[in-house]
Amino acid sequence: MSHDLVTLGEAMLRLWVPPGERLEDAPAYRVTVAGAEANVAMAVARHGPSVAWLSRLPDSPMGRRAAREIAGHGVDVSHVTFDPVARMGTYFVELSVPPRPISVVYDRAGSAAAKMTPDDMAWKVLESARALHLTGITPALSKSARITTIEAARRARDSGVAVIVDMNYRSRLWDTEEAERVIGDLCREAAVVIATSEDARDLFRLEGAPAETAAALRSATGAGTVIVTEGSVGATWDSDSGSGSVPGYKAEVVDRIGAGDAFAAGVIIGFLADDLPAGVERGLAMAALKLGIFGDQLVTSQDEIQKLMTGKNDREVGR
Repeated sequence: MSHDLVTLGEAMLRLWVPPGERLEDAPAYRVTVAGAEANVAMAVARHGPSVAWLSRLPDSPMGRRAAREIAGHGVDVSHVTFDPVARMGTYFVELSVPPRPISVVYDRAGSAAAKMTPDDMAWKVLESARALHLTGITPALSKSARITTIEAARRARDSGVAVIVDMNYRSRLWDTEEAERVIGDLCREAAVVIATSEDARDLFRLEGAPAETAAALRSATGAGTVIVTEGSVGATWDSDSGSGSVPGYKAEVVDRIGAGDAFAAGVIIGFLADDLPAGVERGLAMAALKLGIFGDQLVTSQDEIQKLMTGKNDREVGR
């Protein structure tokens, strides 16, 4: 069976406390499954396309929990490699309200995913898909994860599979110079590149109006389409077939982590339907809805997204 989308990356357990509690003295942590590529896979699969997620997980209760939860959203996890000795990556989140920022502490060094190699990948699954989604996070985990990610992009391009890259630069994982080189290589000849305005600034030293940044970033990477996001302000794209922008949605923030993945999922849904502008609009709606949901994952329906996009969310209480 061929899939519409294949994603490749790490899943972690997120241990977190709600606003008003501190990590250092919380009596208990809430536990959820997280990971950018897995978040995207789940959000896309919930809306119809066939999706497979490739990764390496520990053969432990934590790894099995992650696989079970991801599969529960309709994602094919049958090609995941299970490591009998490696650990599960985790990260800790202290949600907050202004003026105190959200605090994130990673504990992922030496995880099963960081030990992934090309031998772990089901290449036939990837090479038969319509699209491959990658981020700048996975190649930052380790040398072997970097080699695997680069090999995935190469095999996809050689097989005519569209590559969609979300830059997702993480300054705590690697330095800017190395990230620019590796992420830049991933973006070259990609069908779609997604970047925040901060990614464009920090990695490619591009600043200015969103339309100028998107055009300059497309020129720098050679990507078919570049989409630059600016949080609640909206998103701007530049491509061979034209350019445009869509405003964002006003939203109260409960938990902003994962909103970018929700946006990427919307873009991919549009791309698979051959309507990227509609995908950008859907992605902004999905990101706005994610801001009101605890955890990394967007759990919503097509009807809920459509109501937001058409302005039909006109009741404070739906009853």
